[in-house]
Amino acid sequence: MEFEQSVVQHYSHGSLERVIVAALAASGKDLDRLTLADLAPVDEFHIGGRQATIEFAERLGVGPGLSLLDVGSGLGGASRYFASEHGCRISGIDLTGEYVRVADALARRVGLEERVSYRQGSALDLPFETGMFDGAYMLHVGMNIRDKEGLFAEIRRVLRPGGFIGIYDVMREGEGDLNFPLPWASSAETSFVESVAAYRALLESAGFAVEKERSRREFAIDFFRRMRAQAAERGGPPPLGLHILMGASAQQKAANMSDLLERGLIAPTEIIGRAV
Repeated sequence: MEFEQSVVQHYSHGSLERVIVAALAASGKDLDRLTLADLAPVDEFHIGGRQATIEFAERLGVGPGLSLLDVGSGLGGASRYFASEHGCRISGIDLTGEYVRVADALARRVGLEERVSYRQGSALDLPFETGMFDGAYMLHVGMNIRDKEGLFAEIRRVLRPGGFIGIYDVMREGEGDLNFPLPWASSAETSFVESVAAYRALLESAGFAVEKERSRREFAIDFFRRMRAQAAERGGPPPLGLHILMGASAQQKAANMSDLLERGLIAPTEIIGRAV
């Protein structure tokens, strides 16, 4: 679809793996012995990075042997964390072909290619069998998807009875126009930020019972304040970081996001539900 191609264009880099490897080397990392922690500054493209993923996993209560779907898997940071630290098997799907290729390459570099796999495709037409997964999660994905009703219906289809859905998306908390560019969209045409109430209603309509909700606004504000302080201390961003993914407008995207958080218009929010 034309809309999905606009999303792909927003995220595509062109030489992402080469740039990440160069930044890892510039950061003093041993390219033959990379760890999950080495990759964390760049492969967790959501507010709070690895710490947000750790706390999200605790809320989900994941454990060894679970088969999980990562919707909008990006560079695979969260999936590799779930696989390595919680013993899960992860299938990731992402619209952006370059992200899928880099996710595969990074999984091989840390020896997790047998526990994680990635496919290019649409979250609105999941290439998986019905009732295939114990759970599914998405981190900063729904802001790019207008048809959340169709999204949640597809996720419900591929879950087993009683399977969980975990969402960590940027959601509306106040009224007002959003300032662009933002990390997930350069303009309003590909940005679909909804309220917690809208998410809850759509999840329930798709066959989920919502069990937990949590705004992470203060956590996010603190995250951006620490990022600014660290950048000021260094005199600029580190070699390895999310600015690689956000491109030339990275500073403006981060500033706009921080402003909207401070003004109470948006907040990263967790919602956890169960298939009924």
